[in-house]
Amino acid sequence: MTDPYADDAERAHRLSLRFGRIVDGWRRAIRRRPWLNTAYKVAVTVLGVLVVVVGLILVPLPGPGWLIVFIGLTILGTEYHWARRLLAWLRRVLARFWERWNLWRAARRERREQRAGAARRGRGAQHEA
Repeated sequence: MTDPYADDAERAHRLSLRFGRIVDGWRRAIRRRPWLNTAYKVAVTVLGVLVVVVGLILVPLPGPGWLIVFIGLTILGTEYHWARRLLAWLRRVLARFWERWNLWRAARRERREQRAGAARRGRGAQHEA
């Protein structure tokens, strides 16, 4: 049986390259006009900060609060190096967290299986007596 999603990553990569070329051309045209470049930077900053603030407000509520914060940082990262660095740091921290979380869950599952196996063996010895 073949995997219907096997070539999705390649297709997404090709699409992102095409989209990247379009955006790069658009951004170059904006940079040629200083007043338009300033307006663009202000718009990106306002939108990015607004999305981050909304995400932070939603963090304690059920829903995708942290995801929205990451999206806001991604928007800010299109224009600001500090936002790209912060986003990269947050991604590394999140990756380490998930790695530790999965190790902890695997160890917990293993301990539970060992206790269940010991309990089954103990019950088996009681039934024989």
